[in-house]
Amino acid sequence: MPSFDEVLKEAGEFGRFQKRVFFLLCQTGVTFSFLFASVVFLGQAPESYWCRIPGAAELSARCGWTLEEERNLTLLPLRLANGSWSQECERLDTVWDASANCASPLGHHGARGAGSPPHTACHGDWVYEQPHASIVSEYDLVCGNAWMLDLTQALLNLGFLAGAFTLGYAADRYGRILIYLLSCLGVGICGVIVAFAPNFAVFSIFRFLQGVFGKGTWMTCYVIVTEIVGSDQRIIGIVIQIFFTLGIMILPGIAYWIPNWQGIQLAISLPNFLFLLYYWAVPESPRWLLTRKKGEKALKIMRDIAKHNGKYLSPHYSEITVNNEEVSNPSFLDLFRTPQMRRNTLILMYAWFTSALIYQGLVMRLGIVGGNLYLDFFISGAIELPAALLILVTIDRIGRRPPFAISNIVAGIACLITAFLPEDLPWFKTTVATLGRLGITMAFEIVYLVNTELYPTTLRNFGVSLCSSLCDLGGIIAPFLLFRLATIWLELPLIIFSVLAVVCGILVLLLPETKGISLPETVEDVEQLS
Repeated sequence: MPSFDEVLKEAGEFGRFQKRVFFLLCQTGVTFSFLFASVVFLGQAPESYWCRIPGAAELSARCGWTLEEERNLTLLPLRLANGSWSQECERLDTVWDASANCASPLGHHGARGAGSPPHTACHGDWVYEQPHASIVSEYDLVCGNAWMLDLTQALLNLGFLAGAFTLGYAADRYGRILIYLLSCLGVGICGVIVAFAPNFAVFSIFRFLQGVFGKGTWMTCYVIVTEIVGSDQRIIGIVIQIFFTLGIMILPGIAYWIPNWQGIQLAISLPNFLFLLYYWAVPESPRWLLTRKKGEKALKIMRDIAKHNGKYLSPHYSEITVNNEEVSNPSFLDLFRTPQMRRNTLILMYAWFTSALIYQGLVMRLGIVGGNLYLDFFISGAIELPAALLILVTIDRIGRRPPFAISNIVAGIACLITAFLPEDLPWFKTTVATLGRLGITMAFEIVYLVNTELYPTTLRNFGVSLCSSLCDLGGIIAPFLLFRLATIWLELPLIIFSVLAVVCGILVLLLPETKGISLPETVEDVEQLS
């Protein structure tokens, strides 16, 4: 009986059928990047807001003031008399008389100088010029509640982490395409609920669930693409990363044209429902079917692939070699039972963690300060495009390990140099830091490809999901590591990033080279990789 790779070679390793499926699934990279980075626009700080003094609302309603008039007549005069008072997070501990003169309320209230009222914290009395522009103004995530905005992103990353374990396991047990479609449905439904969440608690719960399902769509689509092409075409997985970057570049355009956060949330969530049409366009992975002892279904799909590719399978291909391993449900311990699997898993987990931690750390460090938020965000995404192009040029010529190691080491050295460059050379410091970002972006994209190539079909989705869960852990830790260490010394985070990246560059050299090698079908295949 022929092996799967022999049948795939005759049916076409990257023909018209695979190109169509590849293009369709690449769109998942765009929508996943929307989810990943949307908090930048959903959580924009309001341009102007203040704390309303009790009684001011009633007085404003009686006098028919606009918000600007209310602020000018009831807030600014008192602020001028109390220069140390912050109008956003504090209010004067006083009450406006609702019967005051509309033309000159301050005269009725009585201006106070040295005997001015004490300050008190504002509790839920904020007024925004654009109350529905972002979740910050929608749920009062300002002043003492500002940390809750960071919580929303942490919950999303926790959702990614939970999705990696649960849906990664489910995809190996119940099938790739089934979990992909259910995940797309889940992302869409949760996204709509988030857009109309009546309070912050509901918003947070379904933001977390959107992260769970979002991770399911991203990881499963990547595995499907990798499993239906030949070994020489597996670098197309890198192209999916380009679509992720394209999504990063498209997102500011969506946010620019849609003025409120609910509209942005719907715009980035509703496209996931269109992916349900893939039920009729994307088949189950024939590699996965073989591991589940479903050789007839796998052969039927292979004949369909051959037909669409303009090829013809020989009649003697009546059966494909079926995985001889006993079919069992994937287990966490399966990734550590044998020496090569154990080494691969530990190194890949560290590589995922390091890539995410440094990537997000550098993004926040080079983050947008002033200027045009939409244009700057677009440019920050465009910077990542050369990373994917460098990978496509090198990875099939010199293999996976050299660019994987070099990109990490370059990122580490760039971080170290940036830390010690003088502040009077800002352009040079920014250039070197950008080089570090390119290096870690390359490492981040290569780890996706290498991870899928180092696990057998029976454990591939679970293995990729488990290892990439360390990426989500790195994303949760990054802001805390960056900002806490920066209070000690501004450049200290870069020193930590440098050490982590260089160590990762050395460790990945211990991984097997997978250039031009067929995807392993069994754990024994992995153990035989040199």
